[in-house]
Amino acid sequence: MYDKQALIDLVRQKALKFGEFTLASGKKATYYLDGKQVTLDPIGARLVGEGLLDLLAAGFPAATAKTLPAAVGGMSIGADPITAAVVTMSGVRGTPIAGFMVRKESKGHGTNQYLEGPVKPGDTAVIVEDVVTTGGSSLKAIQRAEAFGLKIEGVLAIIDRMEGGAQAFARQGYPFASLLSIRDFGIEPPGS
Repeated sequence: MYDKQALIDLVRQKALKFGEFTLASGKKATYYLDGKQVTLDPIGARLVGEGLLDLLAAGFPAATAKTLPAAVGGMSIGADPITAAVVTMSGVRGTPIAGFMVRKESKGHGTNQYLEGPVKPGDTAVIVEDVVTTGGSSLKAIQRAEAFGLKIEGVLAIIDRMEGGAQAFARQGYPFASLLSIRDFGIEPPGS
């Protein structure tokens, strides 16, 4: 069972840093959330896998959802440990969900694809992400996954920085949810 407070404590202890940072989106920030410090930690991986599966089991992306997606995945390398955690915990729970990885660059050999994993065109999928700021990385993953033929049902994140990502997904018609937001750490989003 997902323990939100345990995840907050782990993020605070291992992933939240204060200073001057440039984010993947290009934005400047006074704090940084290093999600891999949590997703590559054994306790963190379990908490993340359980939490995201609980969101999916509760009906994400829609309250009327009757089945879990066939797969979860996202942009390598940030989403890879999240995908692995969800895939592993889904197996433990007896509700198997496959995983996939979206490459930043095509392979350049073999099948020359952007996607890797046991998925096929027509499968339903949810994109996973560690930290969402503007949503750009997830939107690129969605574009590549849909080009492959997956039916993307939404985006799940560990932490929402509350800097436009949710709105960017909504504009494109993708539901979004996160386990935590920066408010869980006493940080207010810009302009609030």
